[in-house]
Amino acid sequence: MEYTTLGETGMEVSRLCLGCMSFGSSDWREWVLDEAESIEIIERAIDLGINFFDNANMYSLGESERVLGNALEGYRDRSVVSTKCYYEMDPENPHSQGLSRKTIEQELDASLDRLGMDTVDLFFAHRWDDDTPIEVALNAMDDAVRRGKARYLGASSMWAHQFAEALHTSERNGYDRFEVMQNHYNLLYREEEREMLPLCDRKDVAVMTYSPLARGNLAVPFDEYETTQRGATDDWAHQYPYREGGGETIVRRVEELADEKDATMAQISLAWLLSQEVVTVPIIGVDSIEHLEQAVAALDIDLSDSDVAWLEEPYEPLPVAGHS
Repeated sequence: MEYTTLGETGMEVSRLCLGCMSFGSSDWREWVLDEAESIEIIERAIDLGINFFDNANMYSLGESERVLGNALEGYRDRSVVSTKCYYEMDPENPHSQGLSRKTIEQELDASLDRLGMDTVDLFFAHRWDDDTPIEVALNAMDDAVRRGKARYLGASSMWAHQFAEALHTSERNGYDRFEVMQNHYNLLYREEEREMLPLCDRKDVAVMTYSPLARGNLAVPFDEYETTQRGATDDWAHQYPYREGGGETIVRRVEELADEKDATMAQISLAWLLSQEVVTVPIIGVDSIEHLEQAVAALDIDLSDSDVAWLEEPYEPLPVAGHS
């Protein structure tokens, strides 16, 4: 395993972060693994040197946090754990969503209880809340740091002008700022290169990217995707514009390069992300130990500048996706 420093936090994290959206309960989503299988993968990730785990209260409506907490028993001091709030947790409770002070405080407490932790290493605003002034949300999140319930703060998927406003608001008021941006970025979706990634680079904000395989679209040829469980059951996968623009050509090139390098398509797609200097850590989502081990092996794949340029060349601008 390779390690890197997460922005200006000083925390040393594995070059790959294990995303926990696929862990928890299959009652939430058909492709989600139940507890026993989830723990088996998390334990293997620890064996492979992964020490960074990304979660959210909405994943299996809290069950993923509970499973991760159980799996990390005895490893918590050596692990870096993130969680998030924003999305609705209880349709009968209007305060279970958004970024109001009440929601932030109660949802963070609930997450810590499920994780079995007194402090979470990274606490994210999962999305921008149009109904709550950013100063209110940042003040509440800053208080969470000062009370010792979170060590650092992060944000996920918003417009660059919103993120810039958040950073400026923190600086103006002396709040702890967002040290990490978690955003949607992969070979089939590169709109973040326009404004968000340059902003993060300029402000020394760490970048964690989600959906490195475009929800599985970069792991198999397009004509085989619908035969996979993810392709057949994940409605979100069809809400993104992965098949627009040059998407199909890119996937064919990933397949060709994988054959040439005796690698999987997923490994080539991850290797491309790892070659992007502005990306601190990609978040990988896996549903088997085999896929986990293949993802870790992608760290050993070197893409030449010409490989990278060839993979990127067919890309065409796409509608923005992932901010809601």
